[in-house]
Amino acid sequence: MAQKDQLDRETFSCSICLDLLKDPVAIPCGHSYCTNCIKGFWDVEDQKRMYSCPQCRKNFIPRPVLGKNTMLAALVEQLKKTGLQAAPADHCYAGPEDVACDVCTGRKLKAFKSCLQCLISYCENHLQSHFESTKLKKHKLVEPSEKLQENICSRHDEVMKIFCRTDKKCICYLCTMEDHKGHDTVPAAAERTERQRELEVSRLNIQQRIQDREKDVKLLQQEVEAVSRSADKAVDDSEKIFTRLIRLLQERSSDVKQQIRSQQETEVSRVKELQEKLQQEITELKRKDAELKQLSHTEDHNQFLHNYPSVSQLSEPTNSSSINIRPLRYFEDVTAAVSELRDKLQDILRDKWTNISLTVTEVDVLLSEPEPDPVTRAEFLKYSREITLDPNTVNTKLLLSEGNRKAEWMKQPQSYSSHTDRFTNHLQVLSREILTGRCYWEVEWRGLVHVAVAYKNISRSGRESGFGTNDMSWSLRCDINGYKFWFNKIFTPTSSPHSSRVGVYLDHRAGILSFYSVSETMTLLHRVQTTFTQPLYAGLCLYSLSTAELCKVK
Repeated sequence: MAQKDQLDRETFSCSICLDLLKDPVAIPCGHSYCTNCIKGFWDVEDQKRMYSCPQCRKNFIPRPVLGKNTMLAALVEQLKKTGLQAAPADHCYAGPEDVACDVCTGRKLKAFKSCLQCLISYCENHLQSHFESTKLKKHKLVEPSEKLQENICSRHDEVMKIFCRTDKKCICYLCTMEDHKGHDTVPAAAERTERQRELEVSRLNIQQRIQDREKDVKLLQQEVEAVSRSADKAVDDSEKIFTRLIRLLQERSSDVKQQIRSQQETEVSRVKELQEKLQQEITELKRKDAELKQLSHTEDHNQFLHNYPSVSQLSEPTNSSSINIRPLRYFEDVTAAVSELRDKLQDILRDKWTNISLTVTEVDVLLSEPEPDPVTRAEFLKYSREITLDPNTVNTKLLLSEGNRKAEWMKQPQSYSSHTDRFTNHLQVLSREILTGRCYWEVEWRGLVHVAVAYKNISRSGRESGFGTNDMSWSLRCDINGYKFWFNKIFTPTSSPHSSRVGVYLDHRAGILSFYSVSETMTLLHRVQTTFTQPLYAGLCLYSLSTAELCKVK
């Protein structure tokens, strides 16, 4: 009889869920399944556009239309009324890694729930009493756990339903009368409720942080895409510019070559024309010399005198007096001119290449770091820059020295070549180097000096070209009476101990510009928070009897 029951179970069980068939359907190969089981199985195969039988693996195209097997459904319902249930499949039995039912005898089934009151784990069958009994319905059921015995007090063998806030541990009611007497204790359920509220608040905070971080990740991804687009465009544009520059140089080379060859042809033609005339004159002179020679041998005086006038008459000589007047220098001057152009281009490329290279290497897409601790100068020195002054920008009444790092007021104008970048009204000078990213430098000053930063396109003449008198520059005025910060004609006094050295910290991307008084410690003089729209240059402005030097910091 047991064998017959087992046969019936296998016959009327679904091979997918291993339970008795529910709404059975037959597929074209003849095998039957629960409607939902075969639908779910075929839903997974939708992407392959080919559907198979889980048992015999026969393939069907297209997806078969399912029809209820009414005879099989009626038969399954009759079997259910007789108490027949599907036999547990092998995967329903507890394995080494599973929590086993504590009630099952023989081969144990997997636990479906664990009861915190009974401290026992139950399979689905043995759990039914907890759903049917009024008393057992009040028990707390949780997911299967092997740690139920941890809820038992090892000292009193009682369930630990109390939480000691003093010692932050779960205890039993007997513990409250002994080791935990007088402690702050509450029911474990009450403590759980309170901690649950805290947990929910923490979860909300975490979820908010997740949303914020996901937003940040999205923004950073957009930044990556923007950087890539910008880099691709810069590469393409640079290649086009350099290609045009190379083409221009090739065209100029071709023009010079063509002009040289054309001039060569003209000059050679002129020389050959003169050469030909001279050759003709030589021939004529030789002929005339022969006639005179012959005449000189004539013995008849009358005949000699008769022929002499016609023979002795010479043609006008070709004018060749200019041939050896100057040294022979023809196209050597052209080579010298081209060499001079090459040298100038090399100087321009060398100077500008430094700026281009710095501009590329200082591209910064990361979030700005916090400003260094002003008490520790060493933190600033991580961003120190070697800065020099640009002779093309310096006012003629300033003398540059110390490798173009020092500027000194001079009573007499200095001899500098003419340049459109030179300051004419104010005794100012800008740095050669472009300042982007995070930079730090120091200026040693004496007298009355402005320590500044400015855009490249600041005016070079007129009253509005002074550092701090426009919206193109930011300046700290330094003298023995103290410091004043200037921007766009507005000044802000600052109070700080006097120091002959000023430190400047720039975070171009973050829009931070800070001036510090540097001595044994660093004291903030003024901080600017703005948006810089262009690369910046360091600047110095001097008055009479003043000097300022960009320091070599270590």
